[in-house]
This record gives sequence, C-alpha cells and structure tokens, in this order.
Amino acid sequence: MASSWSQQGLKGTTEVVADTATLALHVLTCAGFGESYSFGEGVSKVAPGHEMTYRDSLSLCLTNIITFAIIPKRYLSLSFLPTKLRKLGQAVHEFQQYMEEMLARERKLGAKRKSDTPNLMSALVRASDEDIQAKEIGQTSKLGLTDEEIFGNIFAYNLAGHETTANTVAYALVLLAAYPEYQGWVREEIKRVQDESTGGYDSNFPRLQRCLAIMVSLDPFHHAKHSLYQFETLRLYGSIVFIPRAASLESQKLANQDGNDIVLPPSTSVTLNVQALHTDPKTWGADSLSWRPTRWFVESRSETPSGDNATSQTFISPPKGSFIPWADGPRVCPGQKFAQVEFVAALATLLENYRVKPVLEAGQSEEAGKNALLGMVNDSAIFAITLQMNQPRKVALVCEHIP
Repeated sequence: MASSWSQQGLKGTTEVVADTATLALHVLTCAGFGESYSFGEGVSKVAPGHEMTYRDSLSLCLTNIITFAIIPKRYLSLSFLPTKLRKLGQAVHEFQQYMEEMLARERKLGAKRKSDTPNLMSALVRASDEDIQAKEIGQTSKLGLTDEEIFGNIFAYNLAGHETTANTVAYALVLLAAYPEYQGWVREEIKRVQDESTGGYDSNFPRLQRCLAIMVSLDPFHHAKHSLYQFETLRLYGSIVFIPRAASLESQKLANQDGNDIVLPPSTSVTLNVQALHTDPKTWGADSLSWRPTRWFVESRSETPSGDNATSQTFISPPKGSFIPWADGPRVCPGQKFAQVEFVAALATLLENYRVKPVLEAGQSEEAGKNALLGMVNDSAIFAITLQMNQPRKVALVCEHIP
C-alpha cells in the first residue's frame, strides 16, 4: 500500500480510506480463509464468474446492513425494485457466491493444508466435518455447523473486523499527517525495536508501545488480569459511537460516580454514549477533544547505579468504564486483540520507511494544510453502524519514502 502511494509522487492519493479498507480485507482473507494477495490484486479485482469484486460486494452489504437485515435477500432481485435495492441484491448474491467458492476450496484442500497454517474457515469446516462423521457412526454431536451457519460466521467476522479496523487505520494516518512530530516519535521506537529484535510477534509487538499509543496501549503489558487497553485514535474517532444494552429480567442496581445508586427496572433498554465517555473533561482533562497520543504516558526520572539520570515512560489507565471502544465486561469484542496486532503491524511497517503529509494547494501554508486534515476527520458521521469521514477524498496525502 505504501509503495503504491509513494508512486503517486507529489500529487498524492485521495484513496486513503478505500486503500486501508483493501488492506484490512486482505488481512481478513488471509487469517480467515488462508488466501494471501498482493495489494493491487485479490479482493480488489473481479474474480472469474463474478460481476463485482469481493471488496465491493462486501462493502455494499455492510453499508446497507440495516436494509439487508430487514428485507429478505430473495426479494432484493425483484425487477420492480429501485436500482439501489437491486444493486444491493446483486452484492448479496455475489458475496454469497464468493463464500460458497471459498468453502468449496477449503473442503477440497482439506488435509492438504498445513496443520501449522490454520484459519477461521478451516476451523469451521473441521467442526462441521467432525459432526458429520460422528452422525455417520451413530453418535450425537452439537458442535457441527451447517453451511448456512458457516456463512453466517464468516459474515459476522467480516462485519466486525473490516470497516472498524480499516477506518481506525485511515483516521490514524490522516491525524499523523496533521501532526508529523508524532511520526518521528513513533519511527524512533520502530528503529530501536528493529535493531534489538530477535524476530517474531513475542519479541516485537509488546515493545512497540508508541505505535500502541497511537491506537492502543496496555498496562502492565505482561499481566493479563490487570490489562486495560487504551486508544487515542479510537478515543476520539472510534468506529462504534453507541452501544445498546438491556437490563436482565430482574432490576439491576448501578452506582454512579457520585456514589448514588441507580436502579434499572427489569428489561430496561440502555444506550451507552461512547463519544461522551471518551471526551469527558473530568476524565481526559481540558484538552479532551485534542488528539494527543502522549497523554497515555507518564514520564518519570530515576538515577542509575552509575549516577546518571534515566527517563522512563509508563502507561496510564483511565478509570474503569470511562474508555470502552470495544465495550466492556463479559461481552467485550472478541476481535479486540486481532485488531490491535493488525493496526500496530500496519503502522510499524508503513512508518519505518515512509512519512505521510498533506498535499498543499498553491499558496497554502503548512498550518492551513494541517487544519484542512483536521477538518476532514472532524467532518464525520455514522454510516450504517460505524463512524466514517464524510469527505475522505477532500485532502490528498503524499507518502514519501525515507532514504
């Protein structure tokens, strides 16, 4: 992706959102279906026997998820329907066909696939086949999945992991272009980790803490029972703006910040305003509306055995319940860690050798270019179920290779 952008030269690219969507979808197809593609191929090209790309068919389904959920798919191809609905019907058909082809290909590979390269589809197929084999010998099993259930799981996997992570990467890149000082800050860490790395996830991921601060930080890193993830990009531009919840069949008592109890009647619907929580000045300070990744660090100084002064940075943890980009509690998003690793890998790979900056119009100052980028990200709205920029092509970004 970065190489493709850098080839655009000084005219830059206006396809940041579209391209990060392609990147995220390639990650999903690799982890989910064991299919790897180069950036310009795969999901962005029309496959034989299709009229739409995998990316476009999925995008249309996700963008119209409410309509898709209300109108049965068999009605979406009726000739008297508006063009928009018939186009959605075509996208649903195309996506279903792609899924069927992936399932058939996975079943054909079967035992040929290496055991050390599992993916979501192979796990679902294996569970389904084991159920079929159990029934053939007269045993009962509740673990098996029908093909329709497999397709449902695949769609949910794409729904939860595609636009959410893609949008976060896009927002982060635009914000980094607006605040170039943070690019150098992150790149400094990337270089240090690269120089000291022994290779692999265990060596690199936990140490890319500045990359994590752009999106995520974890404190303390190696003690899961105390873990709490924080995101600066997701704090201000999280994909999910509201989280619906409901009380159980019995009344529930909640304690607010003032120490007073609030009693929710049985089955009461509650909508959590995530944006309000994430920008509350009581928690985040007077600059709660500003994008400042360093807010997640507290700097401390100590004296080394040799008598020199050493500076260290420690992640902070906001009060419980004040930061919930993936919800919280037993129903927290199961794809949380997957998205974190994907984001950090993408950011570290790009910023290691490239820098991003806005394309300035004739006579436009750097400050004006920065304000144009901030205006673009602040001009956002909810599309279907996620927060997205209204005009993501308004300002182009240049991606420069660093010698």
